[in-house]
Amino acid sequence: MIILGIETSCDETAVALLEHDGEKPRLLADLVASQVDLHARFGGVVPELASREHVRTLPPLVDQAMAEAGVRWSEIGRVAVTAGPGLMGALLVGVSYARGAAAVNGVPLVPIHHLEAHLLAPGLAEEGLPPFPFICLLVSGGHTMLVRVDGLGRYRVLGQTVDDAAGECFDKCARLLGCGYPGGPQIARMAQDGDASRFALPRPMLKRGLDFSFSGLKTAVMYAMKDGDFDMSERQCRLDMAAAIEAAIGDVLSIKAVRAARQQGVRHLVLAGGVAANRYLRERLHALAQSSGIRLVVPDLRHCTDNAAMVAHAAWLRCQARMRFPSAWDARARWELEHLERMQD
Repeated sequence: MIILGIETSCDETAVALLEHDGEKPRLLADLVASQVDLHARFGGVVPELASREHVRTLPPLVDQAMAEAGVRWSEIGRVAVTAGPGLMGALLVGVSYARGAAAVNGVPLVPIHHLEAHLLAPGLAEEGLPPFPFICLLVSGGHTMLVRVDGLGRYRVLGQTVDDAAGECFDKCARLLGCGYPGGPQIARMAQDGDASRFALPRPMLKRGLDFSFSGLKTAVMYAMKDGDFDMSERQCRLDMAAAIEAAIGDVLSIKAVRAARQQGVRHLVLAGGVAANRYLRERLHALAQSSGIRLVVPDLRHCTDNAAMVAHAAWLRCQARMRFPSAWDARARWELEHLERMQD
């Protein structure tokens, strides 16, 4: 079966063609059109602009993917599209296109939960999904949560942010430092030459359960920058602050993720979402997991950020398990992972 995956939940238009030969997926095409440059001057994603860019980009991107893969519509067995959660206007672009394309070509349509696709993304790698159950630290600009994955469609949120997501905190702190958007990569680059020990930043809620809070860290950075020890005009000072920010966020995420795995008695830990690209987080989490006898699994970095390959893969797993969504569905800006509907054919 060849599955066409479509992802438009936020500011990246993504299209993928995925073929499954037996147990292993094979990517025939995997394209992403980023909107970073479009939104950078605003310091964040502008929903209306994102929607318009999806409208402009999605149809030719699908044509490009099919041309590169040498695939015709008659060869496509399913169309899979992100139905939520995300920006409502952006989601509607993808859902509307997918519905139309599936109807015109007589292809079944599979709506996919964006976060479920992230949880299952390790299945795209050569070694495949770790055995169930596993814990997933899902961390991005819009989501920061710890999820216990007991099987396909069987998810339990163990902890999540009570305010800002980790990626959002990176963006806000980057603005304080005068960096560009997105903030995570900017701070990561600066942190490579910084000394994290120069500024003592808090580790919010580190000893309190499995929930996260990052708004207080942003406030702590703001006050630290107003202190006499911080000089905005000194480059090394800004590099050191970037390293301190990265370490504070990475430490909290890593410690709580390993804590969740140990409390649940789970031996596999997955790191997913765009912030998984952060080197400090990966190294810190790997060290803590290894010392606790826990195996860390990280998808290929291109499949940590928003992409359509993970959407197509999640659809294939659902088809293989003979699972489907209710016949009546639509795009959802909000969609709790634990409320993901399941029905048997």
